[in-house]
Amino acid sequence: MSQSVSLPGKPENTKLFGLDHLRTFAITFVILFHYRMFKHPDWMDQAFAFGWTGVDLFFVLSGYLISAQLFSKIAIGKGFSLKEFFLKRFFRIIPAYLVVVALYFCIPVFREREALPPLWKFLTFTQNLGLNLKTNGTFSHAWSLCIEEQFYLLLPLIITVLLYFKAGRKSTWLIGILFIAGFALRYMSWTQFVVPFQATDDSWVAWYRAIYYPTYNRLDSLLVGGSIAGIFQFWPAVREKITRYGNVILIIGVLLLACAYFLCMDQESFNATIFGFPLIAIAYGAIVTAAISPSCFLYRLNSRNSSRIAILSYSIYLCHKGVIHLTQLQCSKWGIAEKGPLMFFICMVTTVIGALIMRYVVEKPFLRIRDYILYKENDRRKLLSLSRS
Repeated sequence: MSQSVSLPGKPENTKLFGLDHLRTFAITFVILFHYRMFKHPDWMDQAFAFGWTGVDLFFVLSGYLISAQLFSKIAIGKGFSLKEFFLKRFFRIIPAYLVVVALYFCIPVFREREALPPLWKFLTFTQNLGLNLKTNGTFSHAWSLCIEEQFYLLLPLIITVLLYFKAGRKSTWLIGILFIAGFALRYMSWTQFVVPFQATDDSWVAWYRAIYYPTYNRLDSLLVGGSIAGIFQFWPAVREKITRYGNVILIIGVLLLACAYFLCMDQESFNATIFGFPLIAIAYGAIVTAAISPSCFLYRLNSRNSSRIAILSYSIYLCHKGVIHLTQLQCSKWGIAEKGPLMFFICMVTTVIGALIMRYVVEKPFLRIRDYILYKENDRRKLLSLSRS
């Protein structure tokens, strides 16, 4: 979606066009990767095999944007309101998510596969823990939303504790420790839960369940995004030096991503498992850094198409599998070739239509409710402040 944040040295709510382009790329990459699980042209298997990393780009973006919102208020000494933060997150994420959950549980034909995990796992955002793709693969893409919700819950609480103990910049060591811990945790998961199944037909199931989905193995990108936000807010001298070379940093990021592509050609290999995730996180981190640097062409490029797709990205992500499944189910009855380009085009169109319906019927009304609640809360605070003065 379009992103507006308060950036150092910029007016509040500065529009970041570069992040619109990245969000558009991320959602496109993910959708093309997931389309491979349906009837699809054979050429897509190789062309979009690396599309799974689009989620990692989303993680870097979320890590940056959410951390920037919190850090910007801390940097000017205002602090932040946990109530306001959670209200914003709730009305932005939960209504549309619950609608799609209801579709999956109440309308069986919407399911792209047969078996759903228990409802409580979706309602508690723990579906990603112990997820077995073979037995509970329906609406499996909600795993990434689970990780983001866990991040949204823990990050402000951790920052609040650090502020209480006046840890300040000294807390940067925590990010380094967590990043390094990721290597250790993936290695332990690999040796204990993947290696014993390597000679079986279900080795891929064990890898996804033990490596790909657990939160503790997927923190790299969120940490990189948070680190970028911290540098931009609290180290202005470093920020100024970095942002002079936006296009160079973009090229470096793309080259690192190319290296990650070759490293992760066998996604379930040891090297990809241990080193692939952090390399992808750093690569996308460089690309995000470039996109928020005024010297980069992405920062200056204002595209209405990118902005529109970015705005729909959350709705697209939630509903795309169910919509593609229904579209192929119906279009195949009309004699349209399931693996043909026409079917692919129709599926992309119906996915966007489904996202538009979700955006205007669910997302926007609840965002208006959120804005009204926040407006009334700000009024209450102003009155309280005046009464005390």
